[in-house]
Formats: sequence, structure tokens, C-alpha cells
Amino acid sequence: MLLSGPLIDVVLAVKASAERGVSEPILVFDDATGRALDFDLRGTKADIAARLSSSSAGSGLQDSASPFEGPSPGRRGRGRPKLGVVGREVTLLPRHWEWLAAQPGGASVALRKLVDEARKAGGPAEARRAAQEAAYRFMSAMAGNLPGFEEAIRALFANDRARFEQQISSWPEDIRAYAFRLAYQSPNVRR
Repeated sequence: MLLSGPLIDVVLAVKASAERGVSEPILVFDDATGRALDFDLRGTKADIAARLSSSSAGSGLQDSASPFEGPSPGRRGRGRPKLGVVGREVTLLPRHWEWLAAQPGGASVALRKLVDEARKAGGPAEARRAAQEAAYRFMSAMAGNLPGFEEAIRALFANDRARFEQQISSWPEDIRAYAFRLAYQSPNVRR
């Protein structure tokens, strides 16, 4: 492991390693999703820092946008952008539209309430699933050829912590520690 910490520190460490001629690929992973990230390392440290601070997501990542993210910064969509409201198309059956229209505040208010209730109800279970997915993405990229990988994945999704730890025990320390951290030490995951 080269570095773990604030995004700017990680990106600058990657740039410094590249400038020293490190020939091995350097992978950077997002702690929240377990996805590998790409960065634009061109220019000076100040150029890189400026790109990181001015990017729309505040991350400076070269990553495809989620289909659930709002419109791009240069495009104004429907809704109330100053409040963060984003207009999107929703396709429902007529009976769903009838029910939504009969709700106090109309369809938009009813949909927002339904989404908020679902998010609250799925809290711990959703956090557990997100942690498992993040660990799975990282492990697939870094440990797919290591012994015990498939059994470790099975244990991860079965939420069998002891078996998971046993299966990854022979892996390199940094890979083992990060996989465990993603799977079981995320802030919203109950142990």
C-alpha cells in the first residue's frame, strides 16, 4: 500500500511515484464504493489540486457519472435547482399515477416521502449491502487470483466474519486489511 488518506494526498503520491518511474500500475480505490479510480495527473501539483477542487463532484475523478446523479453543471434541468431538486422521467402505470395524484401534495411529494421512508427502513441492511459490494469490487480487482478468493466472497455475502477472516488470512497484509476494513469497518455497518 502506498498511501491512504485525503484525496489530494493520495493523488499527489501517485503522481510522485509516476515521476520516479515506478513501472508497476498504481491502483486507487474509493473507500465508499470499492471502485478503482482514475486521475488526470498532467501538469503541476497546483494544476492537479485545482482540478480536484473545481470538479463537479469535488473528487477530480475520471469516472462515469451515475444515472442517478443530477444534470451536468452546465445544463439546467427542470425542478428547483437552487434547492437541489432534479427533474427526471418516471414511468408508471395509470393506477400508480392515480394513487400519486390523490396523495396530499401530489405525485412529487408522495414519491419523495416514499423514497425517504424506504431509505430509513433499509438503513442497516442497506449499509451492510453497500459495504459488501465495496469489498467485493476491491477484492475482485486485487485478490481475484489469491487463494481462498471464492470462499472469501461467499463468506462476505453470507456475513460470516470468522470464515471471511480465515479465507483471507494468507493474503498480503495490505490487501487483507483493506478488504476487511471495507467489509466490516465502514461507518454505517453494524458488526
